[in-house]
Amino acid sequence: MTENTRRDGLVGIGELARVTGVPVRTLRFYCDNGVLESRRSGGGHRLFDPVTAVDQVLLVRRLRTLGLSLSAIIEVLTGTRSIVDAIAAERAALDTELGVLSWRRASLRAIEGAPPAERPARLELLAAVSDRHRAHDSLVTFWRRLLAPLPSPIFDGFVEMNIPRLPADPTPEHIVAFAELTTHTTDPACTAAISRQLWRTNPARIHDKLALITGVAEACVAVNALGVSTPHPGLELDQFIHAHAAARRDHDTPSLRRELLDNASDNDPRIHRYWKLTTEITGATTAGAALYWLYQALAQWADYDVHA
Repeated sequence: MTENTRRDGLVGIGELARVTGVPVRTLRFYCDNGVLESRRSGGGHRLFDPVTAVDQVLLVRRLRTLGLSLSAIIEVLTGTRSIVDAIAAERAALDTELGVLSWRRASLRAIEGAPPAERPARLELLAAVSDRHRAHDSLVTFWRRLLAPLPSPIFDGFVEMNIPRLPADPTPEHIVAFAELTTHTTDPACTAAISRQLWRTNPARIHDKLALITGVAEACVAVNALGVSTPHPGLELDQFIHAHAAARRDHDTPSLRRELLDNASDNDPRIHRYWKLTTEITGATTAGAALYWLYQALAQWADYDVHA
């Protein structure tokens, strides 16, 4: 009678290896790491239940083929986690890894495809945003500072519409645009210009920033609803002016309109570049485009008022 054929129905490690096709050294490794349960014979040899052990070894081998870690497999075997949950977690981790690799590949292609004279600057630009998630977070932080005290639900809506997320497989052009976009948020002059576009004139007079941002956002939504439309004075502009007047405890007067126009930064090339880059990545209309439409409508009103 050998250790592989016992009267109690248990099998030895050699027999288990033969049935499952898994090498003995691998089975020992599984046992030592808590993946596979075994008993010891009087002689100290490992013994296994032939049904349970075979099923476990085959399951382990299949899950390992899919790339699951031993710790995840142990959770499956002990019932701590279902197979579906373990596989979903592995897939999510793989998605993250593929995202990092796709960002890296696009960055390398962007540098490789740049004109020789521009490659040093392109390398410097892309090296500063090697982590896609950190780069996106820097944009969120930038706007969170500018838009405080906007409540989270409203701010999250702004993020969804105006802070781009790169596609899963970005192009080199996407990477370069995103990298340049993040550099704008570290430029004090650009920050000041965008802030002035938001608050317009004399921020110290604004008593209710939340109401102002909410009102301006509603005016931007109204502008976007027009589709492709030539800027013109109308209800959208009136809504925009009313938001500024109410937040300042003022009224919609010609004087306020001229003040908002005279202190505008909408023609600043840095602002145009920032929103142009955002549109290139998202392919959607941004708040910046709506604000510029309102600025042009206000400028038209001023022309009409002068000649009235």
